[in-house]
Amino acid sequence: MEQARLRTRSTHDAAHGAAHDEGHTLQRGLTWKDAFWVTSGVPAGILFTIGGVCATIGQPAWAIWIAAISMGLIQSATYAEISSLFPHKSGGASVYGAMGWVRYGKLIAPVSVWCNWVAWSPMLALGTGLAASYALTTLFAPDALINTWQWTLLDLGFVKHGLTLRINATFLLAVVFLLITFRLQHSGAAKAAKTQRLLGIASLTPLLIVGIVPFVTGDVPAAHLWPLLPLAHDAHGQLSAASFGSWNSTGITMVFGAMFMAGWAAYGFETAVCYTREFRNPRTDTVKAIFWSGALCLVVMTLVPIAFQGALGTAGMLNPKIVDGTGVGAAMAHMVGGGAVVANVIVVMLMLSILLIVMTSMMGSSRTLYQASVDGWLPRYLSHVNEHGAPTRAMWTDLGFNLILLMMSDYMTVLSVSGVCYMIFVFLNLQSGWIHRMDRPDADRPFRCPTWLLAAGAVCGYLDLAFIGAGADLQGEGTLRNGLIAMLLIVPVFVFRHYWQDRGRFPARMAQDMEMQPGSGVSGMRRALPYGALVLAALVVWASHYLAKPFY
Repeated sequence: MEQARLRTRSTHDAAHGAAHDEGHTLQRGLTWKDAFWVTSGVPAGILFTIGGVCATIGQPAWAIWIAAISMGLIQSATYAEISSLFPHKSGGASVYGAMGWVRYGKLIAPVSVWCNWVAWSPMLALGTGLAASYALTTLFAPDALINTWQWTLLDLGFVKHGLTLRINATFLLAVVFLLITFRLQHSGAAKAAKTQRLLGIASLTPLLIVGIVPFVTGDVPAAHLWPLLPLAHDAHGQLSAASFGSWNSTGITMVFGAMFMAGWAAYGFETAVCYTREFRNPRTDTVKAIFWSGALCLVVMTLVPIAFQGALGTAGMLNPKIVDGTGVGAAMAHMVGGGAVVANVIVVMLMLSILLIVMTSMMGSSRTLYQASVDGWLPRYLSHVNEHGAPTRAMWTDLGFNLILLMMSDYMTVLSVSGVCYMIFVFLNLQSGWIHRMDRPDADRPFRCPTWLLAAGAVCGYLDLAFIGAGADLQGEGTLRNGLIAMLLIVPVFVFRHYWQDRGRFPARMAQDMEMQPGSGVSGMRRALPYGALVLAALVVWASHYLAKPFY
């Protein structure tokens, strides 16, 4: 096709894109309200890391959450713009970001998609594992046989000391939760969205109750929130809430580590743009979905950390069961009060909150796999959808991957590695905003974010890399290394698809999307800017890690 005929496709054209697998394709049955309820599980992500963030920084943890969600809102403007460029694509911001990078290197673009999937998919294991833990600790005593037995399959000490693959009651119950989630989504996004709406109302209720009740009852003493000073080290070199540290190099390193943990949960509402291909009106629904989802996260991730830390205090937040997430449900139930019956109701509702984010994760991550296959990044078999428009092979792949993760004895290791990949994805996509502006200046943009906001998002991308460089290894030695290894696993996968299955050519529709309008694109020094951005990115990660290493 000649370039003179290439123009940004309208929503009408997008709706008539190529079908996949025996005529089945994703269906345009969603509104922005459906996507809002689908992503309403994202605020529950705070249950995974609220203890870990406080264990990293101490009393300023609530301020870290506000800073993280504020950065997430700034970044969402870039996602909203780039997603509006491709209304015929599913899969989320990583797919739209990859379209910006692909002209500058075939191996750069799939990193965006892969890192997004590696970051989101483990939520299935983390969520169902935590929900199973809530159920077992509520129903049985800690020393009951059902809570203590396990069958160790493999020692993974070379990844992290003490890490194993094992089967226990938590694993078995979590598998049941996973299969229920899979079944609910087998009938397509529209029906799943209705289920999500019901679950969303039920599951957001305990988060809002926990975020409001302590303020009403006066159980948020100022001494638990101020002064904003980090944890200090005791005589044995361990972090302790007994005294405050100071804002020296160690304190700043702790801030970066806390932002690394909080950002993984706080930025997650960007998954609202995963459903652009399934919106009835993607020109308006995409922007509304991500901004209203961000507003919900702003409310929950401001109220809950302040109330939680205000009620427990820093010393209470350092309880190992709060840090690993398994005791968060019981602590929140205690904060609300009302006796054993009310406490059990709160725990059940929190379990629904967690299962909601599991559904959100499966819907988003499976569509990332699907679109990555359609675009030629991942193996062809993932582009299959069933008669309801559900990407079932991608969903089964998610399920199989997470069965392995569920067997891991330390879920925080999984979370930390996925956090490294997530920040890499965020960086690449925030830079793709200005790359698209440079390469497609005249393309139709239903939403065009202010230039200063686009620039602010690009700067945030470098801050995110500094968070993983300086802060990732605070969650365990080798976390940064393991995250970078996980990132590089896309290389053999992409080589297999592109050079073996497709013989070095992209699918026809993808090749069409990559072409520019007449007069578009850049040359000379401006074409070197994306490569310069990558060089600077590598320097930021190396320098932040080098400077922070003496303070681990």
